[in-house]
Amino acid sequence: MMSRPAFRRLPPRYAAVVMPFILSVLMTFVVSGISTLKALGLTPEFLQTWPVSWALSWIVAFPTLLLVLPVVRRLVALVVAPPA
Repeated sequence: MMSRPAFRRLPPRYAAVVMPFILSVLMTFVVSGISTLKALGLTPEFLQTWPVSWALSWIVAFPTLLLVLPVVRRLVALVVAPPA
């Protein structure tokens, strides 16, 4: 049985930055892709425009998530009952 190579994981204190980083990458990738596709259609221009649209949206989304997530966590705590 072959074991997969282990890689170093980040310490838990980085979770507050890694989670919004990954979330912003995935969400902006999908949303910018849909928006660009709707605006341009499935054309060669789409493949040239989408990466630029994605990068611009990510530059805005990542810092926004870092600022907004603490507020969202508080709002969720007001609406959702804590685990029993």
